[in-house]
Amino acid sequence: MTEGERDLVLTRSLDAPRGALWRCWSEPELLKQWFCPKPWFVSEARMDLRPGGEFFTLMNGPDGESFGEPGVFLDVEEGRRLVFTDAFRPGWRPSGRAFMTADVRFEDAGAGRTLYTARAMHWSAEARDEHEKMGFHEGWGKATDQLEALAKTL
Repeated sequence: MTEGERDLVLTRSLDAPRGALWRCWSEPELLKQWFCPKPWFVSEARMDLRPGGEFFTLMNGPDGESFGEPGVFLDVEEGRRLVFTDAFRPGWRPSGRAFMTADVRFEDAGAGRTLYTARAMHWSAEARDEHEKMGFHEGWGKATDQLEALAKTL
């Protein structure tokens, strides 16, 4: 399996300007409003937008489940790109189990629209398959619908 075959990708043209979508991704209080598909919700978000800075969300399910793994940003291109991973914790401490690295990109598409690409890159085919079975396409798709709706209000 090649590197690209271990990726899960969501690409959409969103009816919202790049700057508004960036705000939804880079401001914790906005991120909490859309980041997981409802009825799941984010109760805590921490973001230090710089390489090595913390990226953390605490996601909560309707039956009392909670999931949160601290990670770090690897790359931040203001208004254009965010790359983060759970392979490291803040302070560049290795995590117990690296699951994925995310690469999120925002490109102007004209007429107030944005080409949005979210790529989840996995260390193994097994991790990719696990993420897909967890509902990557449906879950990230619903979250993207919520992202677009929120960004349109800004």
